[in-house]
Amino acid sequence: MLKLFSSSGGADWLVVFLGNPGPKFAGTRHNVGFMAAEKCEKATGASIRRARFKALTDTVRVGEASVLLMKPQTFMNLSGDAVGPAARFYHIPPERVIVVSDDVSLPLGKLRVRTKGSAGGHNGLKSIIAALGTEGFPRVKVGVGAPPHPDYDMADWVLSTFKNQDAADMDAAVSRAWDAVESYIRFGPEKTMDKFN
Repeated sequence: MLKLFSSSGGADWLVVFLGNPGPKFAGTRHNVGFMAAEKCEKATGASIRRARFKALTDTVRVGEASVLLMKPQTFMNLSGDAVGPAARFYHIPPERVIVVSDDVSLPLGKLRVRTKGSAGGHNGLKSIIAALGTEGFPRVKVGVGAPPHPDYDMADWVLSTFKNQDAADMDAAVSRAWDAVESYIRFGPEKTMDKFN
């Protein structure tokens, strides 16, 4: 059977785990995408360490699909500089580019799977929308909670770390985020949204 969107080099899907590179950002709210990448590595045996497209990458099989895993190393607001070239090189259409990111509008640990949408104030998503030329790519958003009061600086909030029970809840949430990505690839958006939203 002829495969739609067969790609040069064999990647059918691109999964982008958003975060900021470097030890000072490890474990922060803005880096839940990178935390989900660690869960993906444990679940699949992947090693997301090959430097390509201004990112660290690896390729795994999910069911019948070949999936390029990516952790952009560009800093959050330039994530599209990694995603755009990779999607073009492998001829991966936007509807097969899944982005895992933090979301301050969701309660801590809550997942939301979407097939498309606006950036919602997220600079990483904004950069990817610009690079792909569309809002029509799926995302798995991981709730990191809103700042504790309206005067709290948003940049300080997303660069803060999880404490105590929040850290345990987030550990479970990022595991579920990878499960949601895998489900999306295997079973499609409807079943995945029914299960994880």
